[in-house]
Amino acid sequence: MSSVPGVILAGGLATRMGGGDKGLKVVAGKRLLDHVVARLVPQCGPLAINANGDPARFAEFGLPVLADGLPDYPGPLAGVLAGLDWAAGLGADSIVTVAADTPFFPADLVARLKAAAGPSGLALAASPDAGGKLWQHPTFGLWAVALRDDLREALEGGLRKIVLWTERHGAGIAEFSSDPFDPFFNINTPEDIGEAERIVGAA
Repeated sequence: MSSVPGVILAGGLATRMGGGDKGLKVVAGKRLLDHVVARLVPQCGPLAINANGDPARFAEFGLPVLADGLPDYPGPLAGVLAGLDWAAGLGADSIVTVAADTPFFPADLVARLKAAAGPSGLALAASPDAGGKLWQHPTFGLWAVALRDDLREALEGGLRKIVLWTERHGAGIAEFSSDPFDPFFNINTPEDIGEAERIVGAA
C-alpha cells in the first residue's frame, strides 16, 4: 500500500472535560474530529477512528471504528495496536496515529515522520516548550505493522508508557517548531476550547 493508513486516537475518557468524547466537542463551529480529519486526509491513505463503546456515535464520519482489543482502557498504545491490526488486514506495513483532541497538528506531519523513522520503522513527533525543552508527543507517531505482536506482548505484560516501548525499538524523532504556537496543543478542559478558538482566529 503506497499511502500510509491513518488512525485517529479517540479512546480517551476525557475526565477533565467532564466525560464524553472530546472529539465531538465544537471549536470554531466544527467538531474536533472534523478539524482532525480535514488535516489528515491530504496526508494519509484510508482513515479509521480508535474508540471504545458504541461506534454508532461516529457513524456520520463514514470511517471504520476500531475498539481496543485489550480490556480496561490500557491507554493510547492499545489504540495503536488496534490500528496496527486493522492495517495488517489492509496489507499495509505501517500506520500514522494522531490524537482526536489536537486540531492543529502539522500539515507535513506524515512526511516528516517518515523521514525521521528509525531502522525499526518507528518515529514520534516532538516540539519544544516555552523554555526550549523538547517534548515528545507519543500519540503522534509512525508505527510498523511488523512490531504489532511485540507491542501486544508488552501491553499484556503491563506496559503503559509509550516512550518506554518506542525507545526500546529506537524510534526516530521528528521535531516541529512551536512558533507561533505549539501545533500539538491539545484540548483537555473547557478553557482549552477558548484557547483553540483564539488560535483559529489568529490563523
